[in-house]
Amino acid sequence: MTIKLGLVGVGKIARDQHLPAIAADPAFELVAVASRNARVDGVDNFHDVAAMLAARPDIQAVSICTPPQGRDAIARHVLESGRHVMLEKPPGATLTEVHDLEDLARASGLTLMTTWHSRHAVAVEPAREWLSSRRITRAHINWREDVRRWHPGQDWVWEPGGLGVFDPGINALSIATHILPSALVLQEATLNVPANRQSPVAAELRFDSAGTAVTASFDWLQTGPQTWDIEVETETGSLTLRDGGATLLLDGENVPMPKNEEYPSLYARFAELVAARALDVDVAPLRLAADAFLRGHRVLVDEFHW
Repeated sequence: MTIKLGLVGVGKIARDQHLPAIAADPAFELVAVASRNARVDGVDNFHDVAAMLAARPDIQAVSICTPPQGRDAIARHVLESGRHVMLEKPPGATLTEVHDLEDLARASGLTLMTTWHSRHAVAVEPAREWLSSRRITRAHINWREDVRRWHPGQDWVWEPGGLGVFDPGINALSIATHILPSALVLQEATLNVPANRQSPVAAELRFDSAGTAVTASFDWLQTGPQTWDIEVETETGSLTLRDGGATLLLDGENVPMPKNEEYPSLYARFAELVAARALDVDVAPLRLAADAFLRGHRVLVDEFHW
């Protein structure tokens, strides 16, 4: 049965990734969107989620693509109305919000899915399988991109709950927590915070993973080619994930991979969960980001202006 879907928040990520993935998936029919400032042709358009759900009682599930601040109230309204929910990453502005939504979904017999799209990159699962039988000796994450390219003029990324450089960095953490055999425990963090902003523009992190050092370097001011790499050394070889998990190298040799389709994979998973009325809620990447904010040493740096 086709799932009638509503979408909340029509920004860059929705247009670039969600709308094409939904259109290509026969399991879903997009029937309505809710956005304060944008419209989508061919479906019903509403100013807010309450109006959308009231006017379209046939909607069975809702994908929420708004900034994390304020997403909790939207998701809660959707669940209380009896619809299933998919949350774009990060799933909320706080851990408590997500746990409360999980409790509500479970009590209501509804699906709640916290999406980590980078985990669905084509080389991530092969990397996890390769590492599962090996002892890791070192790992480093190098995640550097241009905020002006990916979030042009979006001040919410710098506000409390917007995560700053952890908005992209959490993608790296979502991969690391998935492929590394042992849990990551934050040891120390340095957060470079622009003097006129609330969230960091760069971060240096050090984790322990069952006695193995794992380090990470995040930067949001890299122009030109973007860097999304994870390097892992083991006692029996090395592994490198590049391009955000789309490219896999083993001992420096490229491993051929099929086409990278992160968001189609997300929606295929959501369809499975809705059919089973099951939950898929993982807050490990968000917890590590929260640990960095709790334990990180803040260093004021030059102001950031668009």
